[in-house]
Amino acid sequence: MNSTPSHLPCQPFSRAFSILLAFAFALVSAFTSGCGAGSGSSTATSSGNTSVTVLASSTANDQLSQYKMTINSLTLTNKSGKTVTVFSTPQSAEFIHLNGSVEPLTTVTIPGDVYTAATASVGGIFAACVAMDPATGGLFINEALTEDTVPASAVTVKMSAPVTITGTSMALSLDLQVSPSLDLPNCYETSTNPITFTPTINLTALTIAAHQPTTTTNGRAMGLRGVITTVDTNGTGFTVTGADGPTWQVGSNNDTVFQGVTDASKLVAGMPVDMDVAIQPDSSLLATRVGIFDANPSTLTMASGTMIEVAATQSTLFALVDEYEGPIQYGLGGAPPFSFGNAVFQISGELTNVQSLPFTASFNATNMVTGQKVFITTHATSESGYPVYVPVSTMTLLPQTIYGTVSAVSTSGSFTTYTVTLAAYDLFPTLAVQSGQTTQVSNPGSVVVYVDSNTQLLNTDFIAVGSVLRFNGLVFNDNGTLRMDCAQINDGVAE
Repeated sequence: MNSTPSHLPCQPFSRAFSILLAFAFALVSAFTSGCGAGSGSSTATSSGNTSVTVLASSTANDQLSQYKMTINSLTLTNKSGKTVTVFSTPQSAEFIHLNGSVEPLTTVTIPGDVYTAATASVGGIFAACVAMDPATGGLFINEALTEDTVPASAVTVKMSAPVTITGTSMALSLDLQVSPSLDLPNCYETSTNPITFTPTINLTALTIAAHQPTTTTNGRAMGLRGVITTVDTNGTGFTVTGADGPTWQVGSNNDTVFQGVTDASKLVAGMPVDMDVAIQPDSSLLATRVGIFDANPSTLTMASGTMIEVAATQSTLFALVDEYEGPIQYGLGGAPPFSFGNAVFQISGELTNVQSLPFTASFNATNMVTGQKVFITTHATSESGYPVYVPVSTMTLLPQTIYGTVSAVSTSGSFTTYTVTLAAYDLFPTLAVQSGQTTQVSNPGSVVVYVDSNTQLLNTDFIAVGSVLRFNGLVFNDNGTLRMDCAQINDGVAE
């Protein structure tokens, strides 16, 4: 294990570029094995078996920007003390972008029974957070990595109640509790204060909706991103290599909404995809939405992550990449420079009510700000130096999760609005103070959240001033005010 701070001066860009390259291409190869979807196994073959979809999820505040982890194996113990291996093929995921969301890892067969305990073996972990260097005023990316298997004593799998495996199909959620999963009192750490990994996972059973799943709690997974690797000859399905590890075999039907292409017949291998899926009663995945942000598969590299520095005068930005796929390998923790002068700007179609918002919701080169999450495509075959860097073909605004305290409640048209005060370590207030760039947000520590009948309310208590919550949605810069079109609300977490 090591903790490697990276100092990123904001200006000039040529200097930042050289420093960024030093770590962007020298990072982890620890996750190159075991990242594909595995098939679980069980020694039992009785008719009482259940098909179980294993889901990755996380519960996190805004301290970390990345937490990628490989789970080597998962074992359940039944009420009689007998153990069953759920899977032994390593499964990997990047968990921060799954804060309040779910992502299918694999589908396995488990004997029907009541299980009272679980254990997991965890392999490589990579984590990163972003802060400002108090000495230089530049960006500081703190990275921690362990390539080895985490000691069993440091891994905790919690079950709040016994899990009953029964029926034809169901799901198990592996919800990483991020704050207890590493010792990080402050992002600005040095090698004298190494980060310790203590993975803590909450395991719960989920019932898949008999008809169309509606939320992350009954079989709906939103914003799965990757590259199409194969397309079925009959035009009803395709395979996607997930940008953070898993592989998904996905079906489509007449109800599937296609964005960027007209229908399934226009899908080809190599296209980057952003999709929503519904787990079916037979454990298969049905695409409810298929978004194609760039229909040209030629030498295509896709990357999603958070913009951490924007220099509008140079049409250049840095993005902390958490998912990537393609010929340009950014590496975990990579923050490569992109040139967006000729980019096509887009907004994710995951939320369908953007045009109904009581403000003009737009995303372009003149109003994008650091802290927003984006999906970038490029057809470059390699990185290059100033002023070209990596030329962006398309840049799409993505939903993201913010964590904060409600400071005011109001209404605007058909929307309920919540003014949310962000934690000081959130990237919006952290990055807004950078020197050498235009400040476009008047109050980066506050976001006005817009909630309507489309918003999934998964929070436990009534929302009022003082409520601490997680909000997921599209964040826009509206003439200096941050506003979110909210897709989902979850309970908050302890600091």
